[in-house]
Amino acid sequence: MRLPKLIIALLFFTLIGTAQATTRITWWQFWTDPNIKPTIDAMVDEFERANPDIKVELTDLTWANGHEKIVIAFSSGMGPDVVELGSDWIAQFADAGQLADISGDVSEDSAGYQGWGMATYRDRIYAYPWFLGTRLMFLNQDLLNRAGYEADFLPFNTDGFKEVAFKVDSLGDDIYGFGSNTVEKHRLYKKYLPFFWSAGGRIFTPDNKYCVISSMQAIGALEFYKMLHDSCGFVGTQREIEDAFLDGRIGFIISGDWLLKRIALENRDVNMVLTNVPGPKYPGKSFLGGEFLAVNARTEHKEAALKLIRFITSPDNQVRFCKANHSANPSSLVAQEDEYFLENEHLQAFIRQIRASVHPPVDPDWVHIEDIIEEAVEDALFGSGLPATALREAQIKITELKRKQ
Repeated sequence: MRLPKLIIALLFFTLIGTAQATTRITWWQFWTDPNIKPTIDAMVDEFERANPDIKVELTDLTWANGHEKIVIAFSSGMGPDVVELGSDWIAQFADAGQLADISGDVSEDSAGYQGWGMATYRDRIYAYPWFLGTRLMFLNQDLLNRAGYEADFLPFNTDGFKEVAFKVDSLGDDIYGFGSNTVEKHRLYKKYLPFFWSAGGRIFTPDNKYCVISSMQAIGALEFYKMLHDSCGFVGTQREIEDAFLDGRIGFIISGDWLLKRIALENRDVNMVLTNVPGPKYPGKSFLGGEFLAVNARTEHKEAALKLIRFITSPDNQVRFCKANHSANPSSLVAQEDEYFLENEHLQAFIRQIRASVHPPVDPDWVHIEDIIEEAVEDALFGSGLPATALREAQIKITELKRKQ
């Protein structure tokens, strides 16, 4: 049976119209872990069902070379419509004009989320906070009990922390007070900066004109960290430190919520307490970072890209993601009030620490500044440099770097 030509023509133009009405956007993201990737895929499928006129092409990146791929793609004008960025990358791409200014698009959402400061460069917003990241002090309650401390004792300041760490260290030859990182890129300096910020240290003056990383507060913080490292520290990679802590050999380590995920997946039974990193007088500050979703400045589909970002970062989807990933740090304030977080004291500890954490300067040169700081800490701990000398040299290098801009 032949269809009338008119009907065939109508079907043809209907199909063409449907194809033309479909908006295709690309999203590059880093969550490839088999425990969480199915959740990402499911959220994309649900978004497409809720928005049948939008199709999402998902591309997985790795932390080994993802940054390089993003740089190349943006430089060639072939970047994705939506891209996941670490907080310390945002200024680099915003400064190059490669991220869309979304300041006017997020005004209704701003009060319900944390982390906007890390996405703000020269008073404009270039990314949407997805998940935040901080570090906490993990303490082994059994070792503290053996050292003579009651179950409800917590060292709130650095003097109290030092005293407990040394007492735990004296329990035996294979027991250590503190886990201290060896030379390990992107990790070591993040253990020093909480003590640095808690002591009142700053990398730049408030107007960002001058580097002041060799202040007395900064030197004192590095001397304190070096004292722990030299006197009662188990020195190893992050993984080795966490292994020793889980085996009951270290009293205190600084770690992130990835350790909670490991404990859950390995079904480890650890008598531990999580608390704020101690400061000179009171509980101190910690390192703040995060994962953000940004829009390509050259996209032709900004509205669809923002619709995807709002869906992925919605409170419900943040809770869903955290449950699948055993993580603790949603940027959504509504998500933070979900019973999943309220009923878990360890997750609550991370949320409290986020509110007392400091992010690095939003600077396009941060990746280079980070390297300079890390080299200074390495020199003070493992080289021949004194903390004051190492930080003075770092200040000179950072000042020279900024003068070239």
